[in-house]
Amino acid sequence: MWKQFLHKLPRKSSASGKGDHAAGSSPGRNDAGNGSGIQRTSSCPSAGPARPAPGVKRMSSAVFPSSVVAGIEPLVPFKDVPNGEKPNLFVSKVSLCCVVFDFSDPNKNSAEKDFKRQALVDLVDYVDSASSRITEPMVVACCRMFAINLFRVFPPKCRSSSSGGGEGEEEEPMFDPAWPHLHLVYDLLLKFIGSSSLDAKVGKKYFDHTFIVKLLELFDSEDPRERDCLKTILHRIYGKFMVHRPFIRKAVSNIFYHFVFETDRHNGIAELLEVFGSVISGFALPLKEEHKIFLWRVLIPLHKPKTVGVYLQQLTYCVTQFVEKEPKLASSVILGLLRYWPITNSQKEVMFLSEIEEVLEATNMVEFQKCMVPLFRRIAHCINNSHFQVAERALFMWNNDHIVSLVAQNRQMIVPIVTPALEENIQNHWNVSVLNLTANVKKMLSEMDEELFSTCLARHKEDGERQALLEQKRRLAWEWLESVAAFQPVTGNTAVLVSR
Repeated sequence: MWKQFLHKLPRKSSASGKGDHAAGSSPGRNDAGNGSGIQRTSSCPSAGPARPAPGVKRMSSAVFPSSVVAGIEPLVPFKDVPNGEKPNLFVSKVSLCCVVFDFSDPNKNSAEKDFKRQALVDLVDYVDSASSRITEPMVVACCRMFAINLFRVFPPKCRSSSSGGGEGEEEEPMFDPAWPHLHLVYDLLLKFIGSSSLDAKVGKKYFDHTFIVKLLELFDSEDPRERDCLKTILHRIYGKFMVHRPFIRKAVSNIFYHFVFETDRHNGIAELLEVFGSVISGFALPLKEEHKIFLWRVLIPLHKPKTVGVYLQQLTYCVTQFVEKEPKLASSVILGLLRYWPITNSQKEVMFLSEIEEVLEATNMVEFQKCMVPLFRRIAHCINNSHFQVAERALFMWNNDHIVSLVAQNRQMIVPIVTPALEENIQNHWNVSVLNLTANVKKMLSEMDEELFSTCLARHKEDGERQALLEQKRRLAWEWLESVAAFQPVTGNTAVLVSR
């Protein structure tokens, strides 16, 4: 069967000049002649060589572009072709891969899908092992094939069901049925961009801003495998094409803005932050103003969405990278976290406390003193929280040696803020574990400065007595008003006191 099929195709070296012309010009002709037929797998304008024998599996112009079949046979292995013909064979195989199939039905066009899969495998192996230079026609053909296969609009029903993951509940991921071919295309794209044979000066003309924007849109895919591939590819593009770096940073910032201030849903925030974690670690010192603005206007507001738990690990890494590179940013980061502090969401409070601890570990004394008063007022509120996990996490911070060292050097300001919260816990908190941790922190502060701690306890006791006296006076005043009102006659619209 293969002999009958291959017999129909021009293979002679004497016709190589004609074949080169056909292969090199096929992408342009496909755009005009097969622009609508590329998406169809059942019918297409028939043009090209004579029909194969009836017993041969039909896979020529009925499915694949006619220019592919008319040029060098794309199913020929690279090892069977002279080095001078390999670029033309590469373009021919790439043109064959421009046909898109329907993978919702696994039995439809199964033979043609296998041909395409084999062509993609051959292309990946060739790019991975090729030592010859990648020519500009090869780059043009590949960019066109990547766009046809990868750039697509996701179904609205998938978008509406994805909220980026809820708090405490994980949605089951959705997997694309076309992934067996998509992952080969992504693998080819990754190796193609990373290949030393690709000249960055040539590649940047075709992997342009439009290509990058379309690639970033794919991060909203519901398939985690696709997002993982995109993460690696974006990082490779950022490293390969330096001229595109400012545009990539701006485009990703726009995605974050759209997520935080408009939609509150996106599937790829964690992956984008993971890419930017390595980007931030490579920033030169001193940091540019553009990078600081990215921290203040993008990373800090990313703590606002309720789905922050999905990407908090990557977000915390990005924030701490900034603080480690430029410690002067620590106080502004902590004050920014306090501005977006969750008041009614206990799970988010626990996450924020964990991030605050990581930031404090990289904070020096000068920056700590700028934010310690509002910070420990918030920590004191967390210590008194009736949700035991929040109270526990706030008390666990006192096990950090660096934080205890900062507190010890500023105890005159911090101990008076924290002591009333500890005393309230000892008297009123319901959880045994919280009570034990509170006792440990009280003992630590007492050993740190016993005189100061005793003074704060006495002051708290006086404040409590004064508050109790005020409450008693208020209660007596209301009792007197009630007794006076009870003897007044009810006339007209006079309010009536209802006794309890």
